[in-house]
Amino acid sequence: MVEFTEGAPCWVDAMFADVEGAKSFYGDVLGWTFGDASSEYGNYTQAYSDEKAVAAVVPPMPGVEAPSQWCLYFASPDAAATAAKVTSAGGEVLMGPMQVGTFGTMLIAKEPSGAVFGVWQPGDHKGFEKMGENGSFAWAELFTRGVAKADAFLPKVFPYGVQQMDPGESGMDYKIFSVGGPENPVMGRMPMGEEFPPEIPSYVQVYFAVPNCDEAVAKTQALGGKLHFGPMDSPFGRFAAVTDPQGAAFAVIDTATTVGEMPKFE
Repeated sequence: MVEFTEGAPCWVDAMFADVEGAKSFYGDVLGWTFGDASSEYGNYTQAYSDEKAVAAVVPPMPGVEAPSQWCLYFASPDAAATAAKVTSAGGEVLMGPMQVGTFGTMLIAKEPSGAVFGVWQPGDHKGFEKMGENGSFAWAELFTRGVAKADAFLPKVFPYGVQQMDPGESGMDYKIFSVGGPENPVMGRMPMGEEFPPEIPSYVQVYFAVPNCDEAVAKTQALGGKLHFGPMDSPFGRFAAVTDPQGAAFAVIDTATTVGEMPKFE
């Protein structure tokens, strides 16, 4: 079983008004299968790739209307202590810390520029049983409208090191947060420019690995989802940003198809 370092992405889930529709969509696009709904925990349903847990879907709580979106959880040895750090660093705790049976303790928080994320203190449920492979979580990026706020907040809450990418000719302002050294990157950070509609708040983009980016995009569109960016080649893989038919944003990346030299980081 994987043990996750504090601050490392360890789980992802999403709320869907049409859970069966979500299961059908992600089954087709990412090859997921699904376990039984856990009625005592709001019909929380785990998704599997190669019989290994990779995500979960859940219907909204009765009376709650919320947009469908993926929530990335970061590992913590002490969710209550992390909640205190979130508040003292200028963020907001939206829910929790809340113990979920013997599985662990969760909280939902918002960083100062507006992106929502989760924190997970593991109990019986450690987190991803598979990651970085096809059908599973591969990467995450914080797209933010408040770069300075986000950059100041994250290292105060998690033990992150920070590397700035050499902007080169693109002039891109891109940072990577890592745990335990630059060799263990956990999340990128990108500023949101005018290409993002003003109604879209800061958010954490979750990337899922796929064997073929273009095929995943074609399936997404055929099933009623939308393409927002790409497919685009990069030194990290061929990727695209999409939304599913219920509006939840995510990205797909084929990490085996790389183009160009890796950028330098300071």
